[in-house]
Amino acid sequence: MRYWLIVFVIAFALLAPARAQEAAPYAIDIPPWFANTFLDLREDIAEATRNGRRLLVYFGQDGCPYCKQLMVTNFSQRSIVEKTRQHFVSLAVNMWGDREVTWLDGRVMTEKELARMLKVQFTPTLLFFDEKGKVVARLNGYYPPQRFELVLDYVAGHVERRQALGDYLKHRVREAASSELHDEPFFLGPPYDLRRKPGAKPLAVLFETTHCSPCDELHREGLQRAEVRALVSEFDVARFSLAASTSITSPAGRATSAQAWARELGVAYTPTIVFFDRSGMEVFRIDTYLRPFHLAASFDYVAGGGYRGEPSFQRHLQGRAERLRARGETVDLWR
Repeated sequence: MRYWLIVFVIAFALLAPARAQEAAPYAIDIPPWFANTFLDLREDIAEATRNGRRLLVYFGQDGCPYCKQLMVTNFSQRSIVEKTRQHFVSLAVNMWGDREVTWLDGRVMTEKELARMLKVQFTPTLLFFDEKGKVVARLNGYYPPQRFELVLDYVAGHVERRQALGDYLKHRVREAASSELHDEPFFLGPPYDLRRKPGAKPLAVLFETTHCSPCDELHREGLQRAEVRALVSEFDVARFSLAASTSITSPAGRATSAQAWARELGVAYTPTIVFFDRSGMEVFRIDTYLRPFHLAASFDYVAGGGYRGEPSFQRHLQGRAERLRARGETVDLWR
């Protein structure tokens, strides 16, 4: 009996590498219809293509309120679930995980190394790949259900071949929201020369649209918080409508329009805030739905120069939360 037990253990050990890797532990439940593969993205794209689908890769992390919102809110809606299952092969990657992933060029790395290589700064981050392995849409952070479903339609319909995602969403998002843009006393006025001069503050450029409920929320909540207002005061802040023909001079010194510049920057979500340092170089951007805690942390990340020493915004967030707790303050990531 002992002999056969030893034989069984050895045989199991030899066969183990051939099995798909075990799922990394997630504090946030992933839908059971997500695929469990060897995480060779070349094979996953090929398999999806053979079945007339495309590959969706989700990056998440434990304790992420926006990941929970995606799973609980978006993936509880029947139309979203049906479209995702019909048109995509969905994989979950832990941005701090140690499972091995094979990238499109054959390089093998851990989940966290892949997240770092792809500059994943927000969770959830979702990458949509076409049949040749090109990323045709990237969602940096949480998209509310209506916008998320529009992105599914965009990628499933191969619309990227004829229209940029930002333009597609701009004409289709219909939300119960203000028909006018909101003004703030700290917005720069015309003429909009955004070049950085010696001694100038860093620059934050806000892109918005009308009929945008997250834009309304940004002005109603985020930008009204005392902590956020204090951090915003360390920036020059310009605001443009995503569709505006407003004449501007970009930080690089090029004369253009707000609409053309937004398209050049690849702005697909509103509100988006693009941060430029004192030399006029883009150093960070927010192109996702954020609650006030993360909004304040984003301004702090740039104003304090944290991005220079810590390329991971998530690490910056963790450190900031720990410092606040050490001072006896309550940290609510969804506050």
